[in-house]
Amino acid sequence: MRRCLSIILLLLSATMLMARGTDRVKYPGGKCYMFRVSLTDKQGTPFTTDRPEEFLSTRAIERRCRQHLPIDSTDLPLNPRYVTSIATEGVEVVSKSKWNNTLLVFTKKQDVMKEVGKFPFVKDVRRVWVSPDSIERKRPRTTYHTEFNKWDNIDNNPDGVTYDQLEMLGGNRMHRHGFRGKGMVIAILDGGFMNADVIPAITKVRQLGFADFTLPVNQESIFHGIDHGTMVLSTMAANEPGMFMGTAPDAAYWLLRCEDTQTETMAEEDYWAAAVEFADSAGVDIINSSLGYHHFDDPSQNYDYCQLDGLSTMISRTASMLARKGIILVNSAGNDGMGTWKKINVPADAMDIITVGAVSANGNNAAFSSIGPTADGRVKPDVMAMGSPTSVITGRGIISKDIGTSFSAPLVAGMIACLWQAFPNKTALEIMEMVRNGGNRANCPDNIYGYGIPDFWSIYNKETRKGD
Repeated sequence: MRRCLSIILLLLSATMLMARGTDRVKYPGGKCYMFRVSLTDKQGTPFTTDRPEEFLSTRAIERRCRQHLPIDSTDLPLNPRYVTSIATEGVEVVSKSKWNNTLLVFTKKQDVMKEVGKFPFVKDVRRVWVSPDSIERKRPRTTYHTEFNKWDNIDNNPDGVTYDQLEMLGGNRMHRHGFRGKGMVIAILDGGFMNADVIPAITKVRQLGFADFTLPVNQESIFHGIDHGTMVLSTMAANEPGMFMGTAPDAAYWLLRCEDTQTETMAEEDYWAAAVEFADSAGVDIINSSLGYHHFDDPSQNYDYCQLDGLSTMISRTASMLARKGIILVNSAGNDGMGTWKKINVPADAMDIITVGAVSANGNNAAFSSIGPTADGRVKPDVMAMGSPTSVITGRGIISKDIGTSFSAPLVAGMIACLWQAFPNKTALEIMEMVRNGGNRANCPDNIYGYGIPDFWSIYNKETRKGD
């Protein structure tokens, strides 16, 4: 437990380092590289599944016990001897993934990685990132409003402008019966949470902490830059009666930055995996990820449709493990429906997760919402929610409307927290199956709507009647 808390505190302190300036500059130190190093095994590790308290929090252990899930070799940290051997002069460890048994390392000299590849415990070395010619330094904090506009208030309606998006999912009825996500912990994986630490409506949220998994950590605080994560957080967590109500206003939240907004590289899969494993160790119940990938700055690394099988990519393999750790991942389907790609992104193709597409207020699918199926024939998306448009609170502290599966996904994530609050003894797999079966197209799912729009109030009543 002490070791886990130390790691959390180290990560939290690292996020407070900030760069200065607003201009674009050469990447510090010239051309740099990151490589993913895959290890062969964990033999000789000092850790054991008999002592999980050395690498998992009490809450994470209790979550597994409650769902009768084993702590296995994937939970064991990497062999420290292997890590020390790789982190030689000129090679810096950026992150680790115990589930994938991989390291993400940084170096200024590509040749040194040839030597790393010769270690007997190294299975593969793959370049996943090359520094851009320049980067944009952190922007100064954007000004924000401390109050909403008066006209945003809706008289005699406690849900305010969010009434429709709550009503579509049966959320307002769940809330009226006391199911507002209390006791549940949600991690948000995103690219930035601009002003989420100062906007009054957002600071009221129970924020457990934040962490940055991108490189360089001190280049941009998660509370500067983009406000995508702020808007995502608002759809779940805000609690402003008569103005704006999130789907899980009583839940607690971790804010995790794992998206590099200035590049699109495979290294972001490593960032994502590190953030997910941190969330697991911190004991979260639900992860919302409004992120997805298929094309990269290096076209040779682009994914093909045949790789949308939940296992071919590192990020989807990681996502497919979450339910076996007792966590529900809710991931946006993607916004490529009108483009040449059209399909869902990774990790939306993962197994045993909830992938969410977007509909308009009348329940019709949004044209931009990515479609399925997966390469192995599974129905995707799983369910739909309002994303064309969704009411959000921006990083400027105002209520606005925005479009995207990025915002339909957290609506569902918050409602899952409410449902799990109502049935705390259900497993992650059982809750997800209830959500799919509660969709309005569950009798005939397809690869545009999935199982349809879930009504969480009906799901709750149906399950309650089964117990009578």
